[in-house]
Amino acid sequence: MPQIVRAFLGLGSNLGDRRELLTSAVRDIPDKHAISGVYETAPIGGPSQGAFLNLVVEMRTSIAPYDLLNTCQQLENSAGRVRTEHWGPRTLDVDVLLYGELELDDPQLTVPHPLMNTRAFVLYPLADLAPELLSPHWREAVSDQAIVRVEDLSC
Repeated sequence: MPQIVRAFLGLGSNLGDRRELLTSAVRDIPDKHAISGVYETAPIGGPSQGAFLNLVVEMRTSIAPYDLLNTCQQLENSAGRVRTEHWGPRTLDVDVLLYGELELDDPQLTVPHPLMNTRAFVLYPLADLAPELLSPHWREAVSDQAIVRVEDLSC
């Protein structure tokens, strides 16, 4: 019997109907267990662009890590994601944040996500679902980043 792993995906959108793009993607995520609140944040890095809506989905899954990455990329493609500019605006961004206790660092996939502990748009929604996985001082690390919880999705 395949092992079930607790995994977390981070989703963000700042182009088009951001809420609908996130709702549709969440609906299509297999093995979802819980969904964080939706947060609005200013972009970090990249060109001038609009605000993001962000959330985190917790999964209980037997999907292998690289297959999960492929699922994330399929969700992005279904949302019309076009990769033209690094950290540029996007219809949908889906990242594997955590995959059980796995630590992996290769060109295709790095887990835990290498920037997650410096991003309010990851830490606040992750804290909704799994505060025990965060450092006791995580808020201090992102105190300079504006973030507002705007809603909950019902998928």
